[in-house]
Amino acid sequence: MDQPLIVLLGQTAVGKTSLSLQLAQALAGEIISADSRLFYRGMDIGTAKPTPEEQVIAPHHLIDLCQPDETITLGDYQRRAYQTIDFVLANGRLPILVGGTGQYVKAVIEGWGIPEVPPHPKLRDALAQLPGPELARWLAALDSIAAAKHDPRNLRRIIRALEVTLVSGRPISELQHKIPPPYRVCQIGLTRPREELYARIDARIDQMLANGLLDELKQLRDLGYGRSLPSMSGLGYRQLWAHLDGEMSLDEAVERIKFETHRFARHQANWFRKDDPAINWFEMVEGVETAVQTYIVRWLNEGKTSNGRPAPLL
Repeated sequence: MDQPLIVLLGQTAVGKTSLSLQLAQALAGEIISADSRLFYRGMDIGTAKPTPEEQVIAPHHLIDLCQPDETITLGDYQRRAYQTIDFVLANGRLPILVGGTGQYVKAVIEGWGIPEVPPHPKLRDALAQLPGPELARWLAALDSIAAAKHDPRNLRRIIRALEVTLVSGRPISELQHKIPPPYRVCQIGLTRPREELYARIDARIDQMLANGLLDELKQLRDLGYGRSLPSMSGLGYRQLWAHLDGEMSLDEAVERIKFETHRFARHQANWFRKDDPAINWFEMVEGVETAVQTYIVRWLNEGKTSNGRPAPLL
């Protein structure tokens, strides 16, 4: 448990990328992405993927893993993340797990048990034909524990839970055991006031459009990648597909991207709860880089306190 793992988390546009680069440079670190949107090759602008110049500043891992019509499951990601963390540690470097996809971050640092049940498209299609309330009732009958954990509006997760339960013959909650990984974890959370964060989100979306986001999507479409792919359901791409298909104007699409990204940021905040005692929160104000670096250095030098948490920064 003495092998360190730094986790840098927070909402979209809060400033994780710039701070991670500074930390990697200062602490001989390597950045391991925990952002599911960065898996896909050719989807660079709309995902705010670190630029080639930024990737030169510090080594990056788990970016550009697959084509837009391929799938990286949560289990695939978790295995790759552990392999990468071990690789970085074996080379005497500091692994820095960076991301805004709460499910992927928690799967790594909490050691989620992830059922090894591959997708069954025909079963999924059949389940998708059923009304949401009926799916939720069915899951509650088969696995009340899983049903209590899932938002009944999140039909994709409910269908996956039913798929695993029906195929394996065991409730998904029985298969989702947790085995903490053998790392000493320091979680750093970044935060900004909501209105400031929204302004940064809006400015970043405007910059994405200026950088050619619409042309990026057109190129993907010309390569044969369709609107129905899971990769195309991401923020920005989904709304611009609607524009290209004549369902809304470009201005309407941009406003929709901003609105739904604000909502996504609120959802992220629920994943990374500020009352989670394992997360050490820092507001993104002047001098935060030095404060975070000082905290991490002290944590690395002092080790754990008796209750397993990093020693507090006085």
